[in-house]
Amino acid sequence: MLGKNTNVEKFLLGMLIAASAINAQARGKLQVVATTSDLASLTGSVSGDCAKVDYICSGKEDPHHLQARPKYIMMARKADLWICVGMDLEIGWEMPVIDGSRNRKIRPGMTGHLNTSAHIKPLEVPDLHLLSRAMGDVHAQGNPHYMLDPYNARIIAADIADRLSQLDPANAESYRANAIAFQTELDRRMFGEEAVEKMGGDKLWASLLSGEEVEAGGWVAAMKPLKGQSIVTYHKSWIYFANRFGLNIAAELEPKPGIPPSPAHLGLLVELVKAKQIGTILQEPYYSRKAAERVAGKTGAKIVVAPNSTGGDSGADDYLALIDLIVARLTES
Repeated sequence: MLGKNTNVEKFLLGMLIAASAINAQARGKLQVVATTSDLASLTGSVSGDCAKVDYICSGKEDPHHLQARPKYIMMARKADLWICVGMDLEIGWEMPVIDGSRNRKIRPGMTGHLNTSAHIKPLEVPDLHLLSRAMGDVHAQGNPHYMLDPYNARIIAADIADRLSQLDPANAESYRANAIAFQTELDRRMFGEEAVEKMGGDKLWASLLSGEEVEAGGWVAAMKPLKGQSIVTYHKSWIYFANRFGLNIAAELEPKPGIPPSPAHLGLLVELVKAKQIGTILQEPYYSRKAAERVAGKTGAKIVVAPNSTGGDSGADDYLALIDLIVARLTES
């Protein structure tokens, strides 16, 4: 009986995918709504001219505190595909928007809903037995700011291509070719063109992920002088970037995630920065600089304001340009 039910479910799922593809082709381009500008940038790179891509949270907004608005509901109502970061980043507004849209095909579990965290290795996953609101804005599934690791963007591009291909089989070849082109360009930015031509992106990533020292140009070479250095950040946005490039995050200006800096906490940070001779405070542009300036003024640390999402600053017009800009800001003398 279980086997029969499973076969029926597979048949119905196949019929739903086919119906979605037929409906999308009848209307023309696929209508895609991404929850963040980062995901919209990746989706645009993969979809090319075959889809219209909109997004809800811009790079100048804090996705933790966004609220459902009528215009978001209207966007979702027309969507063939909803793409989200997941890991509770959008927990306060994603389902109110989807519920309000009454668009069944983009609900979680449906083909028109893609959670891009599915194949990501999460960092900072808390012990669920100890998890409480007293810990601040801690996410039960781990830190959701995984887009700042270029390797994760590589994975997500492939996942987006697969889902677009399911919904629009006629353009599947274009989606997959575009995803490969994006990954190749990302590899060149990460390792430099010479290294990619010599070894290939897959081998370079395999070496890097195994902990080997990689002789390369690109972002790897630019960030190498900072490897092993400690920094202070404002929010827990930067752990994936730091992990990829070998930085150590010694502390955050927030005493707990989502909790504004207190004078007492900043006093402790001043002592920490002095003791460890930390030279950099990294923060997003949408947070006030007052706390960073207070610590920097008493320690001499440099404040680096860098966007953590596409469109968060001039020059961060797409995902690759975003990482370019973050690397440039951190490595400026």
